[in-house]
Amino acid sequence: MRKALISVFDKTGIVEFAKSLHSLGWEIISTGGTSRTLKEEGIPVVDIADLTKFPECFDGRVKTLHPNVEGGILSVRDNENHKKQMCELGIEPIDMVVCNLYPFKQTILKDGVSHEEIIENIDIGGPTMIRAAAKNYRFVTVVTDPEDYEKVIGELNEHGDTTHKTKEWLAAKVFIHTSHYDALIADYFSKKLDIKYPKTLTLTYEKKQDLRYGENPHQHAAFYTSVRGTEGTLTHARQLHGKELSYNNIGDADGALETLKEFDEPTVVATKHANPCGVGSAATIAEAFQRAYEADPVSIFGGIVAANREIDAETAQEMAKIFLEVIIAPSFSLEALDILSKKKNIRLLQLDNIGKTNRDTLKAKTVLGGMLIQNSDTGLLNQEDVKIVTKRQPTDAEMRDLLFALKVVKHTKSNGIVIAKDLCTTGVGPGQVSRIWALENAIRQGRDNITGSVMASDAFFPFPDCVEAAHQAGITAIIQPGGSVKDQESIDAADKYGIAMVFTGMRHFKH
Repeated sequence: MRKALISVFDKTGIVEFAKSLHSLGWEIISTGGTSRTLKEEGIPVVDIADLTKFPECFDGRVKTLHPNVEGGILSVRDNENHKKQMCELGIEPIDMVVCNLYPFKQTILKDGVSHEEIIENIDIGGPTMIRAAAKNYRFVTVVTDPEDYEKVIGELNEHGDTTHKTKEWLAAKVFIHTSHYDALIADYFSKKLDIKYPKTLTLTYEKKQDLRYGENPHQHAAFYTSVRGTEGTLTHARQLHGKELSYNNIGDADGALETLKEFDEPTVVATKHANPCGVGSAATIAEAFQRAYEADPVSIFGGIVAANREIDAETAQEMAKIFLEVIIAPSFSLEALDILSKKKNIRLLQLDNIGKTNRDTLKAKTVLGGMLIQNSDTGLLNQEDVKIVTKRQPTDAEMRDLLFALKVVKHTKSNGIVIAKDLCTTGVGPGQVSRIWALENAIRQGRDNITGSVMASDAFFPFPDCVEAAHQAGITAIIQPGGSVKDQESIDAADKYGIAMVFTGMRHFKH
């Protein structure tokens, strides 16, 4: 009689699965709560203690860690030496292991959970059994996911056993599952002990969805989510309308969200290719959208818009006049939903806690053969490092706009320049190999709106040419980190033209 060892925390579908095994002539061995559940349903069960001849002990911490269990799983059935040892030791083969693990992930996500409770939900015997079964997959079927019960029973009915292909596939699922499980435990301890960059790094994510394609139609792609620290991020967004998000939608929307999180006042951020193309703050979200739109009515077409206030009917009516790929907001009024959902292809995403920033988040970038890891750029400036380096002081209005522009340029690809006036961008120059080119592009975009604006740069000026160009365009104040060996040349040029200049001491490259 073939034997199946069943020990599951998640008991979804297990009674029906065990009944099917029993009807096919399998003997069922089980542990603790699983054994009680199956017995209550009238399914004959051999308790694990009867197999091991040793009682479960230490509050259930030790149940299956025994040669009669691990030997029964790991013995190689066509190895004569193994067969001989099994006879000598009185070990019988176990042909199937059905096991899912203590809910470590669900435990660490609970509010107010204690360290002691977290530790008790680190499974030891379960991972050992399923890894053993996966290693010996040629002879043992291992099932860790209730979604696979139907497939396994189907093959048993059809072939009398699971196929080699299925055994191997189920084994692969085990190692994917246990690596994820162990990575969560490692991540928990790393965060608890503030180990930011361990000697070896194992990251784990859960698939949120498959994507139609990647950046281009010939590339495959999927969207994965972190297990913890995702509140206020795109992975928590609820799609209310429109076709599924694309790879580029997700990347661009993330860029919009990162910029939006800099602002507390009603603000709308429009992005294209993950760069802000129009940002506006105002007393109402409708006015903020109008400012963001007017900042660059060309680039916003087909772009992503993120707002940090509810989208009302007035705002929706204006948004509906142009083609937008995605709108993200904390909520939409019923009237706004009715207006916007008439546009078939627009994606509407509702994101609670849209302004929340997780300061412990790490940013990763893959390179050929490796990965770069850094903490997120959550700073803007340190007030004690801010210096007004020119003879002219910025006015209060200029200082307000300088800080506004600095928040936007922080999220503009380097070399980046942002020009702004009255809490609205008037020109954005992203991703140029020369800083003067970035400024020239921003001025060219803003045209006649540049006069009277202020300017923010993500890094210092290596030459005074940017100050010269700013003067010619009518820019009245500049904010930049400083730190160039030729800072004084830029300061002298600013003094020559009566431009106020502020140094922050904090660079914001974004590559």
